[in-house]
Amino acid sequence: QVWSEQDYSDLKVKLGGCYPFSHYFRSGVIGSGLCVFSRFPILDTLLYQYSLNGYPYMLQHGDWFCGKSVGLVIIKISGIVFNVYVTHLHAEYCREKDAYLPHRLVQAWELAQFIRHTSKAADVVLLGGDLNMHPEDVGIRLLRGCTGLRDAFAEATRFEGCEDGCTLVPNNCFTIKTELLPFPLGIRIDYILYKAISSFTVTCEELKTTTGTVPGRDIPLSDHEAVMATLHIRRQGQAVGAAGGTAEPALADVVTEARLEVAVGLRAAQRQRYSTGRMAVLALLLLVLQVVGALGTLGGLVAGQPFPKLSFSLLAFLAIGVFLLATALYLFHAIEVKMLQGTEEQMRMVLRALQEHP
Repeated sequence: QVWSEQDYSDLKVKLGGCYPFSHYFRSGVIGSGLCVFSRFPILDTLLYQYSLNGYPYMLQHGDWFCGKSVGLVIIKISGIVFNVYVTHLHAEYCREKDAYLPHRLVQAWELAQFIRHTSKAADVVLLGGDLNMHPEDVGIRLLRGCTGLRDAFAEATRFEGCEDGCTLVPNNCFTIKTELLPFPLGIRIDYILYKAISSFTVTCEELKTTTGTVPGRDIPLSDHEAVMATLHIRRQGQAVGAAGGTAEPALADVVTEARLEVAVGLRAAQRQRYSTGRMAVLALLLLVLQVVGALGTLGGLVAGQPFPKLSFSLLAFLAIGVFLLATALYLFHAIEVKMLQGTEEQMRMVLRALQEHP
């Protein structure tokens, strides 16, 4: 991820000789961090920002401010149309109690739908990015099951790099070591996924990850190891079709599992919406009582009592602040509830279709 647009501009200048074509995806407050450099002309681009992306009040995490998204660039190489997708999903800060799992599943679901609906005219689909999920997590299984994408690490004929293809490793100086205690080798959360859609086949000849530090320096290039894949694409006689290989036998089970997790997140969001709404109502009632008390005092209903301007002002400012904050949080969680409900309904429709036409 390239979070600074100035860094992107610097890279564009330095890589211009080898990769003269590039695009930076602008999103959120501080940027999505997504960009693409290409040796071949970029024909078109598209950005989709995920509907859920954490919480704005979780400042220490900051995912909401990034505007996590999926970017698409369309490239044509030797007559082959490539849809290249880049993305970064919400981080997992605590695996034992992952409060962001429903949001990440919504992102994985929207990513799968975005790829399905935008790749029908492509010959080859490539997806690369930090998915922040372990290879067997439900989000990865949902994404691959719905799209038919294949994992370059699992399919590669040759592999070179960190053991088990891990990209977040303990010996990286930017890594928080305590988070990797259950995973002594590290974890693989960065992926290259691919598939052919029309009359082509794609195989992964080689996959590499970076290891160690920058040559001549004692720091690594990033907190994650880079992933590089060499793909072999060849034309075949009979077209595979857009729907070829997009439905795994256990897809219904995966969608069911994901839907249950989304339902858990929905109930939590409904509770938060209720709590913040109640807080806003209480703050409003406090303001009303203050206004009534002030009017009563000014109208002489409480004769002989001096008007407590300082305490009244402080309490009024506090009530107004709580009311505004609670109202903003209520609106945010109301939107969150709508998005989770919408995703759950979409999953329900897909499950019904799979059951009727397995």
